[in-house]
Amino acid sequence: MSKSAGLLMYRRAPHGCLQVLLAHPGGPYWRGKDAGAWTIPKGEYVAPEEPLAAALREWGEETGFDASPPFMPLGEVAQKSGKRVSAWAFAGDCDPGAMRCNTFEIEWPPRSGRMQSFPEIDRLAWFGLDEARQRIHAAQAAFLDRLERAL
Repeated sequence: MSKSAGLLMYRRAPHGCLQVLLAHPGGPYWRGKDAGAWTIPKGEYVAPEEPLAAALREWGEETGFDASPPFMPLGEVAQKSGKRVSAWAFAGDCDPGAMRCNTFEIEWPPRSGRMQSFPEIDRLAWFGLDEARQRIHAAQAAFLDRLERAL
């Protein structure tokens, strides 16, 4: 069973509404998918790496932004694939258009023999909680609920 860890940045919009920063996965499999496709910036880790250390590493690799404590634990969820995802929330602000993300390579199109590079995430966006619940991966919606209760 694989494990991932990630961070959920949140802020209060000028009108007081709570907003969260979500990531849209990059690559050809996610092109054109929206509802249920967005995620917290996260990535896999293996022991002995600590989950929060992995979340901080992945945040930097996938967004190019800094993350500042305190980090609020949001617990763990299990996705349908069996992957376990742990998350922490933190207050912050950033311009999604300034994102810098690492890339991965896959053979594309399949069985073409040609390797292509794609960003791990192709865009970031701020969403109010109601809209975020429509866009985020179903299992990860629990992180939004936990953040809302905690604040």
